[in-house]
This record gives sequence, C-alpha cells and structure tokens, in this order.
Amino acid sequence: MAPRIDHIENWIFDLDNTLYPPSAKLFDLIDDRMGAFIMRLLDVDAVEARRVQKQYFHDHGTTMAGLMRHHDVAPEDFLADVHAIALDRIAPDARLRAGLARLPGRRLIFTNADADYAARVLEARGIADLFDGICDIRITAYTPKPEAAAYATMVGHLRVDPATSLFVEDMARNLTPAKALGMTTVWLDNGSESGHRDHRPEHVDFHVTDIADWLDSLPLPWGFS
Repeated sequence: MAPRIDHIENWIFDLDNTLYPPSAKLFDLIDDRMGAFIMRLLDVDAVEARRVQKQYFHDHGTTMAGLMRHHDVAPEDFLADVHAIALDRIAPDARLRAGLARLPGRRLIFTNADADYAARVLEARGIADLFDGICDIRITAYTPKPEAAAYATMVGHLRVDPATSLFVEDMARNLTPAKALGMTTVWLDNGSESGHRDHRPEHVDFHVTDIADWLDSLPLPWGFS
C-alpha cells in the first residue's frame, strides 16, 4: 500500500541533482573546482586531490566539512570558489514547474550548498518563485546532511512539523535522519554519484527515478481541481 500523502503540508526538496537531473552534469563543474581548490591547498596532483575530495565527502557528508575539520579551511572561501560556475547547462522545465505548482502547502529547500547558489539554480530552472524558504549550509552552521544536527536546525528554521512534512533527496543516506524525525521520504534514484550509498529501504517511502514523473503521478491536491 502506498504511503499516505494527504496529510503533507511541507514539501522539502534537496537541490543539486534533485531539482535538475544529474545528466546536466552541473555538479561536474563544482567537482572540478573542488579538485582545483584541494590541489592548491595541499599542493598535490589531481589524482590525490580527487582521492581526498571523495574521501571527505563519504566520511563527513561534504568535502567542505572534511576540509574544515582537517585543514581549517574557511567555509566561505570554499563556497565562493566552488560555486563560481556558469549555469547554462540547466534551463527552465515547464513540466517540473507545473508539478511543483500543484503541490498544496509550502515548498522548501534543504541543501548542503549555500543560499546564494541555490537561488541561482532555482532561477535558472524557472521555479524560484514557487519556494517559500531555504535552509542552507550557513543556517546549519556548516553542519551538512546527513548529520542529525542539520535536520534539527532545518526543522526549527523552516518551522515545519516532521509529521506533516515530506523530503525528496537523491542521496539515499540523507533520508535516514529525516525518517527518524517522522518525515515521509522520497528517494530520487536518478543516477547521482553515490546515490545508493547507505541505502536503507525501510527508510524510503517512495522510490522514484524521475521527479517530474513522480509529481505527475500524485493525485490532484485535495480540495483542488
């Protein structure tokens, strides 16, 4: 039996590789800038920089968190550098916009990126006006998903009740803390790098492969037509 959704008042979305597809390869540009940042910081070659980058990502939730912990990197320096990318690989998506617009209640963003970058991405996708709030890495004091503290901060900052909230995320491991809080969870299994890592089926209420398809499949909002 499919989980109930008629109680959902808050629709919370991850940003990167969720509100645009991994096939856009936007995150490849960020990856490249992370690698170059680490090469300069540690005076290492590209191979070692990538090893460090991915090790910190897997161990700490984000590369930045690992660099902060092990190398005292100033987070704002890192964020400004790695997000200085062009967004011409993504474009407005009318079908995604229509699906989001049908959702009753509030539409919100919970991201390990910063709000400035998130706003640019939402504008490029033509959906910025549909969202009511963002909880970014600054709000969580640079504590990333999947750390439980980040979710606690998000709940307070966005003023949501987990029992009436749904969270959509391409990284399966980031759903576990949301499920522990009582949220309805949606795993967007769309081919993101390491998206399957620490996948726990019991923590996933909806397992989908395309966000627009999933939004289209939802029943029309109760009380709407």
